[in-house]
Amino acid sequence: MTTTATFQIHTLSPSVLERARSIGLDASGMAVARLSAEGGEPLRCCLRDARPGERCLLFGYEPPLPAGTPYREMGAVFAHAEPCGGPEFHDRYPVGWYGRPQVLRAYDARGWIHPSTTVHDGSDPEAAVAEIFLHPEVVEIHSRNLAYGCYMFTITRCP
Repeated sequence: MTTTATFQIHTLSPSVLERARSIGLDASGMAVARLSAEGGEPLRCCLRDARPGERCLLFGYEPPLPAGTPYREMGAVFAHAEPCGGPEFHDRYPVGWYGRPQVLRAYDARGWIHPSTTVHDGSDPEAAVAEIFLHPEVVEIHSRNLAYGCYMFTITRCP
């Protein structure tokens, strides 16, 4: 059976990762932290948890939102210290992150938070995403860590 993807997953952009890896600076011009993973750090470049001993970066990231929105913010993200090839799929929720409760923060075209923002328990993230996208004014969703509020990835509708 063939299914048609209804959404697209977006990781950190190659330019953001290149800047952090080669120049060693984050979105605010601060130096990135280079570390050896303890294991379990959520990697925003390939959307999986780090394995113990993997070389990683920790740096400040500001997810792109339209200029002038009051909801712009910066938070810490983990990524591989070297290019990794990205996630296996861009048309489905990261398999290794099922069961992980997340905040699904919905945004409209102005970059304002939409009231359909919700917390899901991780058991059926696709259904939670689909429910938010029932609101036609929602243009993107940011998946965020429940405890720390850190950005994980962006979800948009498929064209």
